[in-house]
Order: sequence, then structure tokens, then C-alpha cells
Amino acid sequence: MTVKIRELRPGDPSDAESVVRVRRAALPFMITTPAGVAYELATAHPGKRYRVLTAETGDGLVVGTAELGLAHRSPEPGQAFVNAYVDPAHRRLGAGSALLDAAEEYLAAEGAVDTYAWVLDEPAHRAFAERRGYRASRSAHFLRLDLASGPLPELPAVLPAGVELRPASAFAADPRPLFEADAAVSADEPGDVPEVLDDYEDWLGSVWNEPALDRELTRVVLVDGVVAAFCAARTDGATRYGSAMTGTLRAFRGRGLAKLAKTDSLRRARAAGYTEAFTGNDAGNEPMLAVNKWFGYEICATESRFAKKQTKPEDRT
Repeated sequence: MTVKIRELRPGDPSDAESVVRVRRAALPFMITTPAGVAYELATAHPGKRYRVLTAETGDGLVVGTAELGLAHRSPEPGQAFVNAYVDPAHRRLGAGSALLDAAEEYLAAEGAVDTYAWVLDEPAHRAFAERRGYRASRSAHFLRLDLASGPLPELPAVLPAGVELRPASAFAADPRPLFEADAAVSADEPGDVPEVLDDYEDWLGSVWNEPALDRELTRVVLVDGVVAAFCAARTDGATRYGSAMTGTLRAFRGRGLAKLAKTDSLRRARAAGYTEAFTGNDAGNEPMLAVNKWFGYEICATESRFAKKQTKPEDRT
């Protein structure tokens, strides 16, 4: 059986639903929704050159998908990404290879020099990436917390002097302080591709207005009126909650403020009916792994970042 590769049809809701179905089957630890898929494609920064591909069988069943583009926030030109997902029930049809062929051809034409992909740390997945010329570097963990019945820490009866807890929705009129805090914390995140978060309008589109961001469950800690820490929350609107970013600005570290924000967010998520919480940490980020272990998260999967040097289309044989 052969598969056909095509671009996602932006005006077809069933296409976005098929992409989400495949992503959830291949990587159930991600928070992904049809609205989010359609929104990201429609609002991606032009410099990102973002595309979503689908692999479908002759009878029109989508069995694989890939998201790809350029790391437009990186000061190093030519950094690109591709993440391919194949429904486990429909592997060995050539969908993964076909998706990567199409993605790499497109990215090379857009000037990609280095292309990276996140691959589940399992023998079959690693072997596939290595056969395609990708080489592994660092790893990251997916973690899961049972929100339905697992214990959660209590909030302090009284907050320290000058400390406030607010939802992100309190910044709806002017979210710039949250952008500045996100930029500061993101600069300290481990990563192989340096990125500079300095475009407020881009942040508004890609983060603040992203459909899965829950502004009520995203909790912000203020110290004397200044944003000091936050826990950004994404949800699927049903049962699944994800921590998109939890961090404290350097000047306020060592005071337990990130734990405070996350405790508040998780307790509110449980009260809102969410039953599973997911997050992700770089395997070398011991401080955040320790924080999440303290909350009761357990590692449920590991993935590795694989990278490959790209060749120009005219250099291929």
C-alpha cells in the first residue's frame, strides 16, 4: 500500500482533526487540539516557513503527519525542525520515510543547514532516525501526574508579605509584563538551538492567543507588583492539562515561587475537572526534574533530539 503526501488543508476541519488523532496516537503526552493545529498554521510567523504535511492512504485515511519549518528566532541562520508522527496502527507503510523526504526537500529549498527532530527513545524509533542520517544529542523526559486521585501540596494559608497570586487573565489589557517574564525565563532554558524571544507581536500570536493556553489556570506570582514567577498552562478543554513553562526570574529565585505558582495552577486544574497533568523537562535540568518529582510527577517517556546536516537540492543525486 502506498501513501500520498500533501499539505494540510487549512479550510477543512476534518484535516486538523486527523492530525490531532495521529499525534495523540503517536505521542499521547502532548496537549494538542484541532483548533490549535489550525491556529498555528494560520498565524505562524512568515520567517518560520511553517508547514503541516499529512500522509494518507489511497482511501483517504490520514496515517501520518509532520510539522516543519525554520527556527526563525535563532540568530544562527539555517536552523530547521521537522517532527513526524505515524499512527502506531499504520506503521510499515512508508509514511514516515515519505514525510521526511518531502519535509527535507522543502526545508533544503528554504535554506535549511541543520535540521533537528525529536524522536522517542525506543530502539525502533532511534534506528529509523539513524538510517535517515540523523544523529542523537540531548534527551528530554515527558512526565505525568495523576490529577484525579494523586495528592497535591497545599497552598500556604497566608502568602509572604508583598506576594500575590493572579491568573494570566488579569493581564488581558496589557500582557507585555508576561512577555518580558517569558523572554527572561526562556533565555535560561537548555537547548541546542539558541533562540531570542524579542518580538512581542510574534509572542502575542504564538503564545498569548494560542487556543490551548488557559489564562485562568496560568498562574502568575507578583512580588511587590512585579512579575516574579509563573506557571503557564495548556489544556485540551476536556481532561488533559499541560505545563507549558514554569519559571522564576533570576532576581527572585530560591524563594519557592515557581512551586507556589504550579501548586495553585494544579489545584485549580483538578477543581476544573482535569484528570491528567503532563509536563516535559530536559534530562539535564535537575532542578526542574526535582520540583516535578516533589509534585508527584513520574517519567512516562523519553525522547532524544536528533540532528542532520542538509544538502542543497542541486547537490542531491
